[in-house]
Amino acid sequence: MGTIKWPLLFLAIAAAVCIMGLGVAIGEESLLGAVASIVATIITMGFGFKIKKKLRESGEL
Repeated sequence: MGTIKWPLLFLAIAAAVCIMGLGVAIGEESLLGAVASIVATIITMGFGFKIKKKLRESGEL
């Protein structure tokens, strides 16, 4: 069992919160909130995958 990669954990939690925000925005019928949540989710997940790729290439993962 390896060590916890705190930046990856934080980004995974942030992405989950963004997805929850999308659900809330849909429930509130807020188009602006839904679009903002989708954009935030894409940015957060993209950044997480970018960090994971760097860690894998450097042999830390």
